[in-house]
Amino acid sequence: MENLSSMDILLFVGAALLFFVGIVGCIIPGLPGTPLCWGGLLCASFTSVCTVSWPVLIICAIVTAVVEVINNIVPAIFTRRAGGSKEAAWGSIIGTFVGLLGLGVGVFMGEFLGAFLGELVHDNKDIKHALIVAFWSFLGFITGVGLRLLTAFAFIAILFMGMHGDVPQPVFL
Repeated sequence: MENLSSMDILLFVGAALLFFVGIVGCIIPGLPGTPLCWGGLLCASFTSVCTVSWPVLIICAIVTAVVEVINNIVPAIFTRRAGGSKEAAWGSIIGTFVGLLGLGVGVFMGEFLGAFLGELVHDNKDIKHALIVAFWSFLGFITGVGLRLLTAFAFIAILFMGMHGDVPQPVFL
């Protein structure tokens, strides 16, 4: 790598922080993980050693928006697929945030338990159905997290390719 200016170093530190918080945000609800990772890519693109172009950044911004929309829709679709109630959906949201207190696995367990308890509030006679709804809700949550993480790591790959001048440019631009 060539000599980095103090501005390049500052931009890379900012990009690294955005990527770190972004990856955490892909797992923890409430933090805009994918947009923060895109911000890290944008930040790094202003350095003298990164060749990520504006068309690539725009495409990544569109991908970010689509992933965030999908991330918010998928858990509801999965919960509804299992015949879940509004109480189950709210329970999964509340359980996820309560699970944050447990850190790590707490987020995942909180989401599952919240959906389970929410469905039991709706209908306390059918425990089997509540477990099925909780499983599908959890599956939707994991799908969203996986999609966000995949996107975040793709942005990191684009950054590294951009530092070596290997980012493919869109054919139509």
